[in-house]
Amino acid sequence: MTQDPGGSIAKTPPEDHRPKVRRGDRIFFGSARGAGTFILVMLAAVTAFLLVEGLPALTADPNEVSLLDGESFWRWVGPLVFGTLWAAALALAFAFPVAIGIALFISHYAPRRIATPLGYVVDLLAAVPSVVYGLWGGVVLAPAIQPLYTWLAENLSFIPFFAGPASGTGRTILTAALVLGVMVLPIITAVSREIFLQTPVLYEEAALALGSTRWEMIRTVVLPVGRSGIISAAMLGLGRALGETLAVAMVLSATGVISVNLISSVNPSTIAANVALSFPEAYGLNVNLLIASGLILFAITLVVNSIARWIVNRRADFSGAN
Repeated sequence: MTQDPGGSIAKTPPEDHRPKVRRGDRIFFGSARGAGTFILVMLAAVTAFLLVEGLPALTADPNEVSLLDGESFWRWVGPLVFGTLWAAALALAFAFPVAIGIALFISHYAPRRIATPLGYVVDLLAAVPSVVYGLWGGVVLAPAIQPLYTWLAENLSFIPFFAGPASGTGRTILTAALVLGVMVLPIITAVSREIFLQTPVLYEEAALALGSTRWEMIRTVVLPVGRSGIISAAMLGLGRALGETLAVAMVLSATGVISVNLISSVNPSTIAANVALSFPEAYGLNVNLLIASGLILFAITLVVNSIARWIVNRRADFSGAN
């Protein structure tokens, strides 16, 4: 307050203590908000497109859609859903333990002169086009692994997975899963490696100071701290395996059935591969049918990522995504 010459007291206007927002902050905030909004808009646009274009096939008479062969949509898409989940699960089962082992070797075992170039090689594998993996799987892997399928059918046919008869070409769901496993391996490895490198050094040193071996330190410190990141890496790999198209289409000899036989020539197909193979010759309601199957794949991916997010949130103390 101040006193004027006439003796009255005048109030001093309050000072504005709010921090001054700089132009760079406003630009960055607007750009970040715009990017987040753009992602939501694109997701909504894709969802709307799949719903609008796929709905005619869901409500149409099965006899009017040649790809259905008189069956209902759900009976037609059921084997495709099974094949998609089956191939992705097999690929993840093959790739996940190997990827974790490679990531641990790079982050905690290998000397720096070996770990650095090995990390670069793993990152480069993620950039190899899927058509290259498809060619390798169909031309090299399938013929090379076919004698193993014959041996499995002759000696382990009592196990449903190897009931046979063995495929003569080696183009089976197991071969496709192996190719998918190789494709998702660098993704899981790269993410897991960075997660393991973020483990607090004090935690590791405390475990070693208490007498733990290096493996005990990894088992009791590194893996628990990085659990949420490991799950995220696995889900990224699973998402790649669920949506892979060209490599599966080039390797798999599919017949559209539900079967757990891994070495037979009768194999389930996947949604993505079926769309890739059928779309060039599709017309009319057949196009809507393929888009509707894409809607099912979109829903599967959304459910898988939601489950992964729920698992990660349970480990919020160690999650960097919160």
